[in-house]
Amino acid sequence: MKETPFGESTGNFLHWLSGWRASLAEMPAPEAFGKPDRTAVMSVDLIKGFCYEGPLASPRVAAIVPAVVTLFERAYGHGIERFVLFQDTHDEEAPEFDAFGPHCVAGSTESETIDELAALPFANLFTVMPKNSLSAAIGTGLDGWLASNADVDRFIVVGDCTDLCVYQLAMYLRLTANTTGMERSVIVPADCVDTYDMPVGRAAGLGALPHDGDLLHTLFLYHMALNGIEVVAGIAG
Repeated sequence: MKETPFGESTGNFLHWLSGWRASLAEMPAPEAFGKPDRTAVMSVDLIKGFCYEGPLASPRVAAIVPAVVTLFERAYGHGIERFVLFQDTHDEEAPEFDAFGPHCVAGSTESETIDELAALPFANLFTVMPKNSLSAAIGTGLDGWLASNADVDRFIVVGDCTDLCVYQLAMYLRLTANTTGMERSVIVPADCVDTYDMPVGRAAGLGALPHDGDLLHTLFLYHMALNGIEVVAGIAG
């Protein structure tokens, strides 16, 4: 049986996916933030090493910073006081470096919170959780935090990268709730997440794997939505 070439078999879906991405609507702030005392904002890897300096810094990621800062301010203005920041803080010999190269080593400026978040007047409320892999759940304090904050049933997830650490966190929050039958909302505003871009030609010159930022950003937003995560264009008002 002759297989249909990959590009031909996926063309219709990719066309549909583009329309799906364009059709995402904003969620009004009162709906997104829900009951402030039962809502948490969780950010992933909004650190200098992914926004402004170092080998993995991406202008695409840096571009979401203003929207994230606005979301933090709106959330706090609505009475939300639980903010959790997961941040790459790698051992000097982290196994992850085999895939992505050395980055965000503990004690380096790359592993520091971006100034825009650190300067917020309510930054004293932030709980910072170092992580040594793509996962915000493995080897971090997430499970302990969830147990200590069992009243929280709404999570807004922002940061980078859409297809890597953001996806891992949002899916963990969704799937652990599914497993236990827990009522939980997980919301991902598309304007507050993004991923890096590595064109095929540049990747070939570096001996790296290519990474289409636009495609993978959209595809993983869709995959999160497919799994019951509320993907919205942004949070308005």
